[in-house]
Amino acid sequence: MTSSSARSIQLYDTTLRDGSQGEGVNFSLQDKLLITAKLDELGFDFIEGGYPLSNEKDFEYFQRVQELELKHALVCAFGMTRRKGIGAEQDTGMIALRDSLAPVCTVVGKTWDLHVTEVLRVDLEENLAMIRDSIAFLVAEGRRVFYDAEHFFDGYRANPDYTLQTLLAAQEAGAEVIVCCDTNGGTLPELIVATLDAVRRDLSTPLGIHCHNDCELAIANSLAAVDHGAIQVQGTINGIGERCGNADLISVASNLALKKSGYSVLEHGSGLSHLTELSRYVYELANMNFRNGQPFVGRSAFAHKGGMHVHAVNRIAHSYEHINPELVGNERRVLVSELSGRSNIVAKTTKYKLDHDQELMTQILARVQELENEGYQFEAAEASFDLLVKKLAHTYEPKFRRIHYRVNVDTHGTDGTATPLTEATVKLQIDGTGPERYEVGEGDGPVNALDNALRKALIPTYPNLGKMHLVDYKVRVINSTEGTAAKVRVVIESADEHSVWSTVGVSENIIEASWLALVDALEYKLFKDEGELH
Repeated sequence: MTSSSARSIQLYDTTLRDGSQGEGVNFSLQDKLLITAKLDELGFDFIEGGYPLSNEKDFEYFQRVQELELKHALVCAFGMTRRKGIGAEQDTGMIALRDSLAPVCTVVGKTWDLHVTEVLRVDLEENLAMIRDSIAFLVAEGRRVFYDAEHFFDGYRANPDYTLQTLLAAQEAGAEVIVCCDTNGGTLPELIVATLDAVRRDLSTPLGIHCHNDCELAIANSLAAVDHGAIQVQGTINGIGERCGNADLISVASNLALKKSGYSVLEHGSGLSHLTELSRYVYELANMNFRNGQPFVGRSAFAHKGGMHVHAVNRIAHSYEHINPELVGNERRVLVSELSGRSNIVAKTTKYKLDHDQELMTQILARVQELENEGYQFEAAEASFDLLVKKLAHTYEPKFRRIHYRVNVDTHGTDGTATPLTEATVKLQIDGTGPERYEVGEGDGPVNALDNALRKALIPTYPNLGKMHLVDYKVRVINSTEGTAAKVRVVIESADEHSVWSTVGVSENIIEASWLALVDALEYKLFKDEGELH
């Protein structure tokens, strides 16, 4: 519960601009609009949409975002100070910021004298005029203006007097917040706070902080800056961004709200309890893999593998968890592996009401250790583990029985340009005792062809299989010293409209390993839909 005396910290998200500068990150216009709506829903204060003069997509974003009915967040347009030797009212960049209709404009200017003289190639006084004129023009046009002091900490170390002059120029022109940027990401927390304390004595304008993560200190530096007076933190969702990324606003918000006292964030939306959802939403739209070990919201953030840990967590959750995972929309996960003790097995089987059967617990643990010795890995394939429990508990009745399958890959031509044609045939007995079905499926590869043949055989009896699809397919060589005869482990991730699950298969034959994982995926879906797995 937020205290009435807590200091409200503004969260300024730049995922759509600074985040999109990360390697391999690209958002479509629709992606940017969807993320904007999601950030507003959670209660973020400011959303930087991009630089309206840089490309057609960013220009159109500022037109289309007007159609969104945002409840709290304000959209910000980003741009640079006017060019040298031209009035702000004539500068195309300034005009683009004004015409974007964004209620807030964020202007970035040079703070380090090295950049002024060697990059911009203007004299120091002209740079001060560029800062002053740009901000004053936008303020006169009715815009709220934030000033991003680029390379602030490097500049202050090199020439503190001039760096302070740039901030005073922004203040005199009417900047609402002056944001101190650790653009190179190389400043340590003690220098962050010492520098902020020094300049605050000469400024009346509130300060913000914008940190890059090149020393993996962006979050620590942002939190330290807040402790020393910063009212605004700029960053990105999941910390994506150029080079090593930006401060991760997921962790910044979580730490300010849950770990530190005296601060409040995300007061005007669904807030903290949806941060895990937000994190994965942005990963999906950016077509990036989740970071399992990401603090607060990663799948492994509250995962417990060692038996001693699980035993303790079952008794006293906070003995191995620094917060309740539900506070950030995450969940506790108990992993099963060869390192597991009885506590892990008990925790994983509680939902089946089998935990009272100590002999069964022993059998499950022994079988898990035996299979993992063969190359299986159940911590990444919990659906296969659930099916294993049903088999050992004698509650498993197969939905179909394999009679045989065959996969053919055929190419025509010898010039290397022919496209391989893959065909799979399967012969199954439905429901253990039901009719036999023989089907043929084509696909882009052996697994796709097998999947298509299986579906053709099973969907007439089990139509809900049509609602599941393959999300990911991973192959790992287990005993690489065996060369091409090595065992492989295949993990398949599947999903339907309600959930995602993973299954595993191991064999010296990659097709057989894929078959085992694929069959588990299909059977898990059928058992789950019948309410036998939860």
